[in-house]
Amino acid sequence: MTFSAAAVIDPQSNGDPSGVITLDGLSVSFGGRPILKDLHGELRGRAIGLLGPNGAGKTTLIHTLLGFHPPSAGTARIFGRDIRGEANQIKSLIGYFVRFMAELSGLPPAAALERAHEALFFVGLGEARYRNLDTYSLGMKQLAKLAQAIVHGPKLIFLDEPTNGLDPPARLRMIKMIREIRDSGQANIVLSSHLLRDVEECCEEILILKDGRLAVYCNLEEERRANKKFLMLETRGELKEFVAAVDQLGCECAMTSDHRLKIILQQGTEIRDLYRLAAVSQVQIRRLAYKRDSLEDIFLKAMENGSDAGEVRRMN
Repeated sequence: MTFSAAAVIDPQSNGDPSGVITLDGLSVSFGGRPILKDLHGELRGRAIGLLGPNGAGKTTLIHTLLGFHPPSAGTARIFGRDIRGEANQIKSLIGYFVRFMAELSGLPPAAALERAHEALFFVGLGEARYRNLDTYSLGMKQLAKLAQAIVHGPKLIFLDEPTNGLDPPARLRMIKMIREIRDSGQANIVLSSHLLRDVEECCEEILILKDGRLAVYCNLEEERRANKKFLMLETRGELKEFVAAVDQLGCECAMTSDHRLKIILQQGTEIRDLYRLAAVSQVQIRRLAYKRDSLEDIFLKAMENGSDAGEVRRMN
C-alpha cells in the first residue's frame, strides 16, 4: 500500500510546506461555553501525538481542524491552508465503505475500488472485504477505519484512538502500520489516544491539552536526545553527609527511602564525583541506574502544572 494517489491535503499548497499544522489563537465554543481556548503553536513532526484527559478538547480540536466545527476566534492552517476559508479542501470524510471514501476524495469509481482493495489488504482485512461491516468485531472495525483513512492517499491522517478494542497482537499490527505510514514520508499523522504507550511508540511531537488549553508542547525526539536523565542510587550507610555533599555540587538530590536516592546531575558533574563523595562520606553505592523522563512523567507534570492562564510549557 502506497500513498501516491490524489491527496486531500496537498503540502505544495499555499504556505510553508514544512509546517503541518499551525494554530493561531484557535478558540472554539459550544452554546457560549468555551471548549478550546486560544491555542497557539506550529507542528512539523511526521507523527504528532494529541493527549489530554477526558473533556480536554482533543476530539473537538481534531473536528475543528477537519472543518466540522467553526472557530469562535482565531484560526488554524493545515499545510498553509486556512480551515476557515478552505475547509472543503482539507476535510477528511469518514464513511462505512472504503470505496465510497475513495470516490469522495476524487478518485474515479474503478480506481476507487482498486484502492479500496489495496487498503483493506494492507490492514489485514482482505479476506473480509466483502462481509457486511455489522459482522466485524470491534478490532476489525478499527482496522477498517484505518483503511478508510489511507485509501485515497492523503498527506495528513487523523487517527482517533486507533488501538481501541484491539487485542495485543492486533494492537502491535496497528502500531506497526502507523509506523510504516509515518516512515514512508508520504503522509503525516495526528494520533489522539488515551494510551500513552501508543503515542510514545509512534510520535515525534506531542501536544497535551488540559481544560481546553495547550498545557505542554514537547518534541519527543529532542527530549530523548537531551540530557534530561536523572540517577537512581541504592546505597548503604549514613546518607546525611553524602546528601549534603551532593547538594554542594549543585545537584538536586532527594531521598525516596532510607537507602534510595534520586539525583539530577548538573552539567559538568560526573559519576566519578558521586563515587568520590560516597567514599569520603563512607557510603557504599550498591546500584546506580539512569532514568529519563518518560511520556508518563511529562503527562503527569502537565496535569499538575498546566496553567489556567493558557501558558504553554515547552519541553527542551
